[in-house]
Amino acid sequence: MGLFDTVHCEYPLPDARHQGLEYQTKDLECLLDNYTITRDGRLVRHASRFGGGPGHDIEWPLHGDISIYTSVKGEDPRWVEYVVRFTHGRVEWVRPLPEGGRTGDTATLDWDLFPPAKQEPAESKTSTARDAEESLLQSLRRARPELEKLLTSCSDHWGYEDPVYRFYHQSFKVYGLQHVTRSIVQKLQALAPDLPLNPWFLQIVEAGTGKAFRQEDNARWTEMTRPILEAFFHARFFLEMAVRYANTETPPQMLPSGYAALLYLFDLR
Repeated sequence: MGLFDTVHCEYPLPDARHQGLEYQTKDLECLLDNYTITRDGRLVRHASRFGGGPGHDIEWPLHGDISIYTSVKGEDPRWVEYVVRFTHGRVEWVRPLPEGGRTGDTATLDWDLFPPAKQEPAESKTSTARDAEESLLQSLRRARPELEKLLTSCSDHWGYEDPVYRFYHQSFKVYGLQHVTRSIVQKLQALAPDLPLNPWFLQIVEAGTGKAFRQEDNARWTEMTRPILEAFFHARFFLEMAVRYANTETPPQMLPSGYAALLYLFDLR
């Protein structure tokens, strides 16, 4: 008998009678883990395998479809199955599988038989987001040589070790990191010129660039220079993730954390 995972669905189901049922799925990791689809459409894996309590639960950034199923006991036992579509970690829709259907048959279903209520604007937006994500992946593949070269330059002795050392040495040379940070941000923005970068990221970059060293900065050294390091670290992180996932051919269903962070950078999550 194959393994499965257990799913509790707080997200509203088409049939309210099925809301409190315990479902199984074979579309996740099949390690007898417990998952919850939250009311706001997130998929959360509970921490039974890892120890700890609810505070250690992990949000699972799924991108694709899963089938959840159970049987309703009674005088006339019935098989209940739903297909749940996640788009970049959020439920897009939930639709019933016809009674008598089987898990794995979802690709052949005629979904026009089960139109989701008032979903057209959301689906239109999702289609646009998917197009933007595929365009981003194409840009990553084209730009990979340049991105790798830049990552190498800000990962070697003079581009990485020495600037961090200069912070602790209280040397004005740490201010030189601002130029590197700006170069990285320009490369990242060039990947998708029509997409705005994450406002938190831009706030961090703004706080850590545009500074000129003054003698009085020595009296407030960490206050003045820590934002420079923070901006560099965030920019370098996204550059590293861009290189790491540059060969991704199609949007993955299970989002690695670094890839999901890239989507956040370009406001695609």
